[in-house]
Amino acid sequence: MTQAVPSPAPAGALNGVRVLDLSRVLAGPWCTQTLADLGADVIKVERPPGDRHPGGDDTRGWGPPFLKDREGQDTAEAAYYLGANRNKRSITIDIASAAGQALVRRLVADCDVFVENYKVGDMARYGLDSATLLQLNPRLVYCSVTGFGQTGPYSERAGYDYAIQGLGGLMSITGERDDLPGGGPQKVGVAVADLFTGMYATVAILAALRHRDATGEGQAIDMALLDTQVAMLANMGANYLASGVAPKRAGNAHQNIVPYQVFEAADGHLILAVGNDSQFAKFCQVAGLPELAADPRFIKNADRVRYRESLVPMLAEVLRTRAKQDWLSALEAAKVPCGAINDLAEVFADPHVLARGMVTQVAHPHTDALRLVASPMKMSATPPTLRRAPPLLGEHTQHVLAEFGLSAEECAALRESGAI
Repeated sequence: MTQAVPSPAPAGALNGVRVLDLSRVLAGPWCTQTLADLGADVIKVERPPGDRHPGGDDTRGWGPPFLKDREGQDTAEAAYYLGANRNKRSITIDIASAAGQALVRRLVADCDVFVENYKVGDMARYGLDSATLLQLNPRLVYCSVTGFGQTGPYSERAGYDYAIQGLGGLMSITGERDDLPGGGPQKVGVAVADLFTGMYATVAILAALRHRDATGEGQAIDMALLDTQVAMLANMGANYLASGVAPKRAGNAHQNIVPYQVFEAADGHLILAVGNDSQFAKFCQVAGLPELAADPRFIKNADRVRYRESLVPMLAEVLRTRAKQDWLSALEAAKVPCGAINDLAEVFADPHVLARGMVTQVAHPHTDALRLVASPMKMSATPPTLRRAPPLLGEHTQHVLAEFGLSAEECAALRESGAI
């Protein structure tokens, strides 16, 4: 495990890019965390505490589990929040107030990127919509993240990952087959529509920054969870458009490749992921079934897909005869793609995961060693760095506002009015 150190490290690829981040929960924060990992200065704007709201990103309270302090007691920082907000600075601004709105507009003048995930129309009511802010700062890259986008018949609906997975078709192809026990629609175990939207938003922002640097022209980006969910259907969407036949759930099997699924071994389960015909022939040798590799029904993948119902039971029968580690060792030696099915304790103890630096830690006001999942981006010249722990609510308000030229008296007046 590596201990992150706040100083000198290679300048990030986005060093010098300033992001004003009015997003919360997951899709927007996932985008801005990626930008922050790459060196951008991300200023997270959160709601101040009030009589009827604890303030801040809602995910701060989405626990347990919560971060434990040095005495082993739960803090107010939920693990959910910690997983999407490293490398940012937090300030509090009440954007529902006129003074708060004016303050955001003042900050935007000196920012490169603005990210928000409010409901369609909210930003216009606050005078913080893309048209208004691009007039103030024509070089601004303004990214909106919503459930359904800024246009279309569903644009005013609230969008949540779970509902989007259903509406966008993912749950129709995820889960066990309807004719088998446990069959029926199933969501993915993490909020993939949110996460993919965050990553697509990151890509769009980087492209817009390149355009801005070349032309001086900023632009508005309209990211929608439903659009992203439809796009990430990938080969399954292409299958439907090519055939006109809606794919069904196939459990742990693959719609287009056989054998590519979970099988039961003598003492557990393993994944067999045969991706081409030569790998199938190698598998048959390891399994002691060379005749299957020569069977006209199974030589080519397209035929194995057509004759899936004949082939899979034969493979299942032989795979049940040996222990999973026996299979994994033999298949890996033969270069046949396969894998164990780990729980998260096993994942984060895996020697390869650790060797790749996927677990890191950083000091936090509540603990000396906050463990986090590291960025997966490996870059030779400008690698992502862990510079800051996920911030406490409003931890940097005074310092950030001073950077933007606000005097101590102005900050005191804003605090007195409840705008910050």
